Amino acid sequence: MSCCSNIICNGCDYANLIRELKGSLELKCAFCRHPRISDEELELNLMKRLEANDSAAMCQMGGYRRNEGDYIAAFQNYSKAAELSDAHAHYLLTQMYYNGEGAEKDEKKEVYHLERAAIGGHPDARHDLGIVEWHKGRHARAVKHFIIAAKLGHDDSLRALKDCYRERLVSKEDFAAALRGHQGADDATKSPEREEAVVELPKLDAAIDAGICKEECQCCQ
Repeated sequence: MSCCSNIICNGCDYANLIRELKGSLELKCAFCRHPRISDEELELNLMKRLEANDSAAMCQMGGYRRNEGDYIAAFQNYSKAAELSDAHAHYLLTQMYYNGEGAEKDEKKEVYHLERAAIGGHPDARHDLGIVEWHKGRHARAVKHFIIAAKLGHDDSLRALKDCYRERLVSKEDFAAALRGHQGADDATKSPEREEAVVELPKLDAAIDAGICKEECQCCQ
């Protein structure tokens, strides 16, 4: 999550950091290009985004509160974001209702928010809906959810479809289409920077925080 509450992939964040460090440039947010700020300023920015009804900021704050064990505050933040049609917020509310965090366990509300998240394009929610339908014995409906999720790049849904194909619960044509869609979604999210970022970004961030970069860090040489 950036200083402006916008979500940035690790590959873009990593590529931006490497460009700035090798060029001895001022470190800036990869999204809004604002110079890097302190944790205190980050918190103030987050509060401003909350006041502006930014659903991503609400989810971010909800995550902080949830990690602290304040489930009621987390639930309230997720609920506000969901009211703004934030698909990820709906998915997070599904987890809250499932675990009984900030609200009593409620299967109907859990499935409702799962459906809203899936409609909003959330791959995990779509896959989980398939699991729900499967457990209810509605295999044909489950397969439809798995196909949609697989085309969005969801690995578990593709594995589920492979099992369904072996059991002849999905046609050869539909399975092939799901495979092509999954491959396309997977290719769209791959890049050398993202693969390298998985390994190097945590170390790079730690080096920056420790004041090591530009002197001892190999990436800056």
